Amino acid sequence: MIYVCIPTRDEATTLGPLLWKVRRVFGALERDFHLIVFDDASSDDTDEVLTRYEGTLPLTVIRSDDRVGYGTAVDRLLRAAVDHSDYPKRDAALVLQADFTDDLDAIEEQVKTLEGGADIVAGAVREWTPATTPKGVAWARRLAPWVLGPALRTAPADPLTGFRAYRLIVIDKALRGDDGPIAESDEPWVANLETLHRLAPNARRIEEVDVRMRYERHARESRFRAPRALKALFAFRDRRWPTDSGGDA
Repeated sequence: MIYVCIPTRDEATTLGPLLWKVRRVFGALERDFHLIVFDDASSDDTDEVLTRYEGTLPLTVIRSDDRVGYGTAVDRLLRAAVDHSDYPKRDAALVLQADFTDDLDAIEEQVKTLEGGADIVAGAVREWTPATTPKGVAWARRLAPWVLGPALRTAPADPLTGFRAYRLIVIDKALRGDDGPIAESDEPWVANLETLHRLAPNARRIEEVDVRMRYERHARESRFRAPRALKALFAFRDRRWPTDSGGDA
């Protein structure tokens, strides 16, 4: 079972098409999946969209009346996936963005890489050109190696991109050792780094697959602000990564 974890806030326009696209992808793969959506106090029609799909898709909705932010939403989604699963060594959680900017065609390779023995399969975006990326994101990506320094160079996978699959036993073992937040920052790049840093020590094997970002699908103005993201990342410049990921996941 793949638990598809989607944090959302005011993404009603893209959420419905995203859910059906996920269904088509997993139908073509002939793999079992279950959607878990965290509605972070949306003020648009997100609740109505999710209510409509709860009866037609394998879907669990976690609703919050108060906004908790991206990192906490991801934390709660990953915990919910672990709680739902009876087979954490086999099952996995796949984190997607509700704005439909993740290229879901990469799911097939992610699933097959998991089935090949990887414990974490991280999406890696190689192309950050002005032709494919908003200027602020492309500019921030070019500066990120300087801002993060060794924390980026020594990471076991792209620490900034959140499109990742995690075998649930890796999450379960991390929480057994420390029940603190998997991630808590409201800044998505920081939360993605926090999540990888927290879970990587419990993974025997971490792989990357190339992914594209489909920014042309944005139905609203992006919330990303390069100065804010880079400032938040600077605090993690000296973050150290495990030299030998491990355990018996």
